[in-house]
Parts: sequence; structure tokens; C-alpha cells
Amino acid sequence: MPDEEHRKPLDGRRLLVVSTNYAPELTGIGPYAAQLAEHWARSGADTHVLTGMPHYPSWRTEEAYRGVWRTDEQRAGVTVHRRRHYVPPRQSALRRAAFEASVLAHGLAAPPALRPDAVIAQLPSLAGGVIGARLARRHGIPYIPVVQDLMGAAAAQSGIRGGGRAAALASRAERYALGAATLVGVIHESFVPRVTAYGVAPERIRLVPNWTHVQAPSADRARTRARLGWREGTPVVLHSGNMGLKQGLEVLVDAARLAPEIRIVLMGDGNQRDALLARASGLPNLDFLPPAGADEFTDVLAAADVLAVTQRASVLDMSVPSKLTSYFVSGRPVVASVADGGGTAQEVQRSGAGLLVAPEDPAAVLAAVRKLVEEPSAADELGSNGPRYVARHLGREAGLARFDALITEVLQDAEGRDRR
Repeated sequence: MPDEEHRKPLDGRRLLVVSTNYAPELTGIGPYAAQLAEHWARSGADTHVLTGMPHYPSWRTEEAYRGVWRTDEQRAGVTVHRRRHYVPPRQSALRRAAFEASVLAHGLAAPPALRPDAVIAQLPSLAGGVIGARLARRHGIPYIPVVQDLMGAAAAQSGIRGGGRAAALASRAERYALGAATLVGVIHESFVPRVTAYGVAPERIRLVPNWTHVQAPSADRARTRARLGWREGTPVVLHSGNMGLKQGLEVLVDAARLAPEIRIVLMGDGNQRDALLARASGLPNLDFLPPAGADEFTDVLAAADVLAVTQRASVLDMSVPSKLTSYFVSGRPVVASVADGGGTAQEVQRSGAGLLVAPEDPAAVLAAVRKLVEEPSAADELGSNGPRYVARHLGREAGLARFDALITEVLQDAEGRDRR
């Protein structure tokens, strides 16, 4: 056995991560949950994950898991407990409620048969937050929700029919999940006012920013463009990630219609993909690509001239989409068509890696793109700021170390209370 002074803080600990999304999902919060759990397993913790069946961002259960009710599997030293749930092919308040209810019911009915030392839950999953709080209460152990986003405000702003009622229900669930916490992690400081509004004291909140979970591009840019059929001299604007209501990707479809000399590429999947395909009918300068694999993802990003992030005008989103950290790694300039003051706008301004334009304004998007195309030295300068920002602020080791400090703090506090 190692000497106590050389013993890692998590050696022999048993940790349970509750996250509706997990590997093999490649986008959203799934990669963060997976890298965190795998890191803790490497640190000597007996790490378990309670999650659903892989379905994001396509909102279709992956073929290998269709018809599976429950399964336990080993992934990179982590024991993953999967529970079946409803996956809505299209979004509405009722369907989203059914999704959350099915995750909650199955998670509480068949939790992993173990007593962990602490539970960590990823929000915005309402079900995940409630499951984490209930399991921690059942075992009398610390509970840490990590706020990647909050569904209450998102539902009210989403444009989904019934969003007002969904927002009220989501806010109640979030208040319960956050109020039961030992400590609360938030990925961006802009979440602090919303978390304190739920009654969480500021001294119980810890900042745990997301990190860049992808590798830097390595392939020859010209070869990648040729493979994708992107001609040299034709500006390419690429959006990667979820095609949902919140993203408001209609702005890019309409931009393609206004600028036939510019190629717009939507890479990913989501419940609005079919509607966007219909809107883009007849546009030869708009491409839809499936999500890129992990081995080529940043190479494809780096092959574009401009990377786009978009949100509806009604969305003042405090979260920072995972695509943004990947964009920064690629070294290409970003055009962010988002509301000023949200987390995305703040990160683009802080990084110096892109331009902000008004949301849902295709003419404004095109003006920014043309500015970057016509001033390649300015575009290169903005793009080069992304990797520098990543190196200073978004490194994986620093991000994981913040989580180590968070879990160590709650475990040591729990031990101190037990001794008294």
C-alpha cells in the first residue's frame, strides 16, 4: 500500500456521476462527463456513472442500444450504468417533459446497487439533478450539481409551444436540485446570479469552467478542403453541433440564399435538421454534413474560413456551448450571432477570437463574414487568438484540477463532520 503522504485524495473513494449524456456521444456535455469520470478512475476512485442510452445530438437512440432496457458496461475504467428512456424525435414541452420523466422514473427505480461517497450530477438535465439529490439524501452523502445550463430560463426562451408552463416546472425542479446541494459548481460566472436566485448562498458556489476536450488540428488544410469538395477561393462558413430550436440556424440558411458566392455548411444533427433541409431546398451553396468523427473533427473545423455560432434573439444564454471551445482550438475566426451579454458573447469577447453580430440577422452575419474574407490578415489574427486563449484558460488539466478540488473539499468536509 502507498504511504499515506503519497496517497492520492481520491484513492479508494467511490464516486457516482449522474449525467443523462455520456460517451460515446461526441458533442454537448457527454464528452465532459466522460473525461471527468475517466480522470477520477485514473486517480484511483471507484467511479460509476448513471446515464441514459446514447441519443444526442440526433435525438435517436444509437442502433447498438435500441431495445436495451438496462445495461452495465466498462468504459476506460469507469462502470457505466445505462437506463432506457424515451427519446422524442421532435421537441415540444410535452415531449421534453416525457423525456425527463422517463429518465427520472427509471433512474430512481433502478439506481446502481452501491453506496457512493459522493454524487455529482450534470445539469441542465432536470431528472439528473433530482436523481442526484435523492440518491445523496438516501445515503446521507455529499451532493454536487454542476450547472452547464439551466432549463427554467431556456424553456421560457426556447420558442417551444408550452414553454411557459415547462419553465415553471423546470424552475421548481432546479430549485430542489440546487437547494439540496452541498456545493454547486457552475461553468461560467454568469450563472451565479441565477443560482443565488434559487436560494443558494454565494459561498456555496464554485467556478468549474469547461475545458477544451478536443485535440488541435493536424491534417493538411488544403487536402481536407479538397476531400470535402470545398474549392479554394470559395469562402466556407461552418456551423458544427446541435441543430435545435435554440440555435436558430435559419439565419445561416437565409444567409446562404442572400450570398450564393459563399458556401454555408451545417455539420451535425438535431431535431430541427429536417425543417432546415426543407428551408434550404434548392440552395446549391448550402451543405449538410453528418457529425465528424473525433479523429477528424478539428481538422474539418480548421478547413473552414469562418466558424459560426448562432442563437435565437429571444435567448440570453448564460451557458457556453461546447462547440465554442472546439472552435477556439481550430485557429479559425468565429462569427457569433447571439444576444449581447450572454455567456457565448462574453467568451468570444474575452478570447478576442471572433466578431459579435445581432442574432437572427443574416445580413449582419454576411457583413462580418465578408469583412473577414476581405481582410485575411485580420481573420488570421482573430483565429490565432483562439488557441492562445485555450492555452491560458481552457486547458484540460486545469479544468480537471478544479473538479478535483471541488470533490476533495466536500469529502474532507464530510469527514470532518463525521469526526465531530
